[in-house]
Order: sequence, then C-alpha cells, then structure tokens
Amino acid sequence: MPKVTNRANTRGARQDAQAVAAKSLGPLLNKDLGQHILKNPLVAQGIVDKAFLKPTDTVLEIGPGTGNITMRMLAAAKKVVAVEMDPRMAAELSKRVQGTPEQKKLDIIVGDFLKAELPYFDVCISNTPYQISSALTFKLLEHRPQFRCAVLMFQREFALRLIARPGDALYCRLSVNAQLYAKIEHVMKVGKNNFRPPPLVESSVVRLEPIQPPPPINFAEWDGMVRICFSRKNKTLSAAFKASGVAEMCEANYKTWAAQNDVIVPDDFEPKAYIQQILEAAGYAESRAAKMDIQDFMKLLVAFNDAGIHFTN
Repeated sequence: MPKVTNRANTRGARQDAQAVAAKSLGPLLNKDLGQHILKNPLVAQGIVDKAFLKPTDTVLEIGPGTGNITMRMLAAAKKVVAVEMDPRMAAELSKRVQGTPEQKKLDIIVGDFLKAELPYFDVCISNTPYQISSALTFKLLEHRPQFRCAVLMFQREFALRLIARPGDALYCRLSVNAQLYAKIEHVMKVGKNNFRPPPLVESSVVRLEPIQPPPPINFAEWDGMVRICFSRKNKTLSAAFKASGVAEMCEANYKTWAAQNDVIVPDDFEPKAYIQQILEAAGYAESRAAKMDIQDFMKLLVAFNDAGIHFTN
C-alpha cells in the first residue's frame, strides 16, 4: 500500500526549517535598503587591510550590517563610528560587542547616512547600499575636515566609472567630478556569491584618497559646465554647447554677470556665436569630452568665467 504523505504537514515542516535557518543567520534582510551581508571573511579582512588602519584612527563605517567588517576594524583602530539605517541591524551589532572590550570602542548612529551629521573621522569603510552610491561618494568628498582615505564597496560598473580615464568607454561626468577631488584606485573584485543574499550584480572595492588641499573650485559651477560637455560626450564641444536650452541659460547668466559688473551687453548679442568664440579662443571647439582630462576642463571653465559665462545662477 502506497505511503500517504500529508502535504500540509510537509510544507509546515519545511517552513519551520527555513525559519530556524533564517533565525540562525540573524535578522531578516530588508531588500528596500539594499542589504547584502558580506559573508566571506577573507574579503572582509582584505577590505580592512586596504585601509591601512593605525591604532590612533577613528573609522567611519557606513552600513555595518551584522558587523563582519566592524569587528576587524575594532581590533585595529582606536574607535569605530557605525552609521546604520536599519534599527534591527544596529541592535544585532550592539549585541555582538556587548560585554567585550570592543563595546567601548564602538559608537552606533541609527539613521540615514545621507542626512546624518558626520563626526570627525580618519578613514571611512563602507559596504555601500548601491542605490546611494553617487550621493554617498560626494557627501564624503564634501566632508571637512578631510579624511585620509576611504575603502568603498560598489556595484562593479559604478566603481569602473569612478576610475575611468579619458578615452575609456565608461569615462563620464561621474569620473571627472570624483577625480577632481580624489585619487581613486580599484583594489579588488568581489563576486556576488560572497554575499548573503547574492546581489544581482558583481561588486568592486575602490580606495579613495582626497586631494589635499582640495582645488579652489565652485563645484556647482564646475558641474554645470561638465554636465553640458558630457551630454554628448563623443560630439565636439561646439555641438554640445549648441544643444537646446544651453545658449539660453548661458545668455541669462551672462546678462546677470554683466549687470553686476557694469558691462554693457550689445543689442545684437548672439549667445551661440559668443560661446563658439570662447571655445575657439581656448582651443577646445573641436575637442570631445570623452577625451578631455581634468586639466582641460579646468582651463575651459576659466575661459568661460573670464568671458562672463557662468553655469549657475
């Protein structure tokens, strides 16, 4: 006689086993926060090693999760300040150090890193939630006083954009803006199977060292110009600056500058011709953003500003 199996009981047993397994792995992960726990201890140690921590360092960690990297930093640094969005993860990390010597060395800030007021720190380490990669990078670069270095985990393509050089397929506005303020190098690839749960994409770790002192540039002005240049990065700058709306914006800003500096604007002022004249005089009319380096963009911005063309109000 065939064996009768109660499917409901089987399904229930399977769910109970999954619940036990999930509990053993700590709190349930929040997909909305992009949580992927780094489970490979060799990768975790490699990230900490690339920071070259000193016993006197204060380390800022963004997204510590359950503390797999945190514990290694606590062993090497004076203090770790961990910023964690998920209160459950923060509780898990707090529980992990409770009653140990590391407890006094760890401060946990529960909240959104992008909204948090950051304390002083020497080094930053982050297994970054990929959806805030760009905002996180530039918040760090804007931080003062400057830190010594940051070791950051990103989606592979984002990391490759950060380090891309003129002529590379991935060279873009992000590359230029980040490299304006920092030296950035790729330090390791991290496969998706090193995480729980595995993300949909491969990851990379970069090391970022702020340029000290930072260049004395109005970033909003710089970014406004670079945005136009990269709107058609493989076209000439002459073509990029003839795009719809660009001449109108430059004309409005030029007239504001002229009024502030007692410069008379001719009745027949033609913004497109004036912009072309500046590009030709600076030697960049036939240049393409995809091939230009930081120095080229700096020279171009100076040429525009000296002629009264600005890219912010």
